[in-house]
Amino acid sequence: MALEQEQIDLLGGLSEKMNDYKVTINYDKLKIQKDGFQSQMNVEGFWDDQETSKKVVIGLKSCKSSIDSWSGLNTEIKDCLELVDLYKEEKDDELGGEIELEIGTLKSKFDSYELTMLLSGPNDQDGAILEIHSGAGGTESCDWASMLFRMYLRWAERNGLKTEVLDMLNGEEAGIKSVSIEVKGDFAFGNLKTERGVHRLVRISPFDSNKKRHTSFASIDVTPIYDDIPEIEINPADLKIDTYRASGAGGQHINTTDSAVRITHAPSGVIVQCQNQRSQHSNKDKAMELLRIKLYSIEEDKRKKEVQDSYENKSDNSWGNQIRSYVLHPYQMIKDHRTNHEVGNVDPVLDGDINSFIESYLRLCAKQNS
Repeated sequence: MALEQEQIDLLGGLSEKMNDYKVTINYDKLKIQKDGFQSQMNVEGFWDDQETSKKVVIGLKSCKSSIDSWSGLNTEIKDCLELVDLYKEEKDDELGGEIELEIGTLKSKFDSYELTMLLSGPNDQDGAILEIHSGAGGTESCDWASMLFRMYLRWAERNGLKTEVLDMLNGEEAGIKSVSIEVKGDFAFGNLKTERGVHRLVRISPFDSNKKRHTSFASIDVTPIYDDIPEIEINPADLKIDTYRASGAGGQHINTTDSAVRITHAPSGVIVQCQNQRSQHSNKDKAMELLRIKLYSIEEDKRKKEVQDSYENKSDNSWGNQIRSYVLHPYQMIKDHRTNHEVGNVDPVLDGDINSFIESYLRLCAKQNS
């Protein structure tokens, strides 16, 4: 098969973009930083200071990841360019067919690499706390919140991330009023931060005997699990601590004692809950950890002004504030109102296939910030 000039130009374009990304990631500086971290690790007694050693190890891992990702793909593209030169000399159609297949593979790899470049925020690599709250619509919205709960669990599973339910409040008739999930794994926060906001569902209600169309709302909030949080002073007098009987998943034990803990921080209005631990004491410790993360996140958002609507707009959990609509009747379509990205096949999306929505929003943010 003859190799088309269009394919050769595509490969050349990938090489040029990789050179641009070398500058973007400051490749030479990363190599110097990596050598510096490795030198620190070779110093006698390095592991005696656990706090410092942890930061160095994290820094080394980050540098190596960025260096290896760029250099690995760049080498593959350069090797393919050499094959193109060989093809031009020998005019071997069989070789041309192999190169065309390789270019297709490299294009896919480049697209994946480019997506990771969109996840370059200071906390994008961290895990995340995902919260789902039902909004206007009563039982309908509680059921919608449970559908979103399943969607995000399936998304995490599809992407090799681990999840743990920290707290769940069941609806009175069906579904859930709220749920907090810890999502562990690389770039969990970077991806899930794109889901912050109000999600709207339109469908024929399974709870309405008249089979009328209903609109339901639920809000999503996402907080990073920071690797290192400075000590935050919390006045015990500012806290209201309640205990209650846990609900939802977690085993028989947590449902027979008032082991679940809810902490309200009066000055900020932040409420955190935990029920997944085996004792009230453990749940309180975990809830305090979540409170520190929340308070630190609020201060970070204020200082950087990165996510202006993170805590302002999410309170209005109703019509006109949605970031995405999921229409199941009278037609089927899921549309993101920020990017205008939409799909007509709704079942895969509700089963966790939301990466196209995540990617389209990340690309929009990158374009706006460029």
